[in-house]
Amino acid sequence: MIEVVAKLGRGPVFLAGEMLECVITFTNPLSASSTSASSEMLAWASAQIHCQFHASENRVALPPSDGSKHDVQAENETVFVPNRGERGQCILSTPPKILFCDLRLDPGESKSYSYCETLPIDGPPSFRGQSVKYVYKLTIGCQRVNSPIKLLRVPFRVLVLHGLKDYQCPQDEAVAPSNPFLEEEEGLKKDSRLADLATELLMAATSRRSLHLYNISNTRGKVGTFCIFKTVYKIGEDVIGTFNFSEGDIPCLQFSVSLQTEESIQEEFQRRRGQPVSFSTHARHQEACLHTAQSSFSLPIPLSSTPGFTTNIVSLKWRLHFEFVTSGEAAGTCLVRGSQSEAITWTGVEQIEVDTFSWDLPIKVLPTNPILASYVSQFSSTNSITI
Repeated sequence: MIEVVAKLGRGPVFLAGEMLECVITFTNPLSASSTSASSEMLAWASAQIHCQFHASENRVALPPSDGSKHDVQAENETVFVPNRGERGQCILSTPPKILFCDLRLDPGESKSYSYCETLPIDGPPSFRGQSVKYVYKLTIGCQRVNSPIKLLRVPFRVLVLHGLKDYQCPQDEAVAPSNPFLEEEEGLKKDSRLADLATELLMAATSRRSLHLYNISNTRGKVGTFCIFKTVYKIGEDVIGTFNFSEGDIPCLQFSVSLQTEESIQEEFQRRRGQPVSFSTHARHQEACLHTAQSSFSLPIPLSSTPGFTTNIVSLKWRLHFEFVTSGEAAGTCLVRGSQSEAITWTGVEQIEVDTFSWDLPIKVLPTNPILASYVSQFSSTNSITI
């Protein structure tokens, strides 16, 4: 028996273009003093990153593909197929890397191997929608002699930030002093610069603030104004907006604001022409606001959500969806005096005519620091299997 443990040291969330590093440890767990202790042998082990794409047959019409052959290979063949048994198509993969051949482990002995690979920068982000799914996994395959291949899958999340693809190292770094005693680290330095650049791009894009004022009105007149200071956010941020109903001619009885994503299939891949888009609500604020002069809301963008993106099959956009309930009567008739005594009691009317209308405000949602997103990831940094 051999235990195989794979650990992503920095967490299970990465930016496309970053270096993924995984330490894979093979251990013979039996104690040397055990009567049944003996050496264990593995013929080989290999690792590869791949992205699986799965589409809903009811929503997406994919063209026939010659490459999507069924896995008909026997389990005991010595062919490493990382996506064996997985749903959907493998749309992206890195070259497989051999970790070792002919590994012998004595009782209690363990050996570790480091797997490093740069994530393709032109791949899609991780996404689990109503119509399509993009799932990334690192698959480690190993085999004993004359035994079936065993696969250890390590799922992880990929965020895509546009603009990193054109990144070039600053020219002044070419002449900067370096330490000749460090073997490094050129890949690690470049990866660090990539993460720093991503942070700078995100800060520059999401820190700009400018006042956006919108008049809220229906066919009968003005209800109020809405104010928001920016329309570009990172996942993990709060969307904050304020209302001013004091300048309105039509009394607003109630409003709700929903933070939503809009998942739409490109026209050439739609199962039915003109099929509706899919909406998902991530946060919602509702408030009764009769005779309220000002109000506000704060909606958090979940760190686990997917930033907006577009592929040749699907696009994901973010929006704020507003719904307003207004009175069909003048503000003075919404309340009646219930008593003529010295202590005046005001009571709401039993019935009131209302109008409803909605409004959508597009916003842009970008990724965030992958280390921050790792704290709430559903994936584990450590995965194991026994063979």
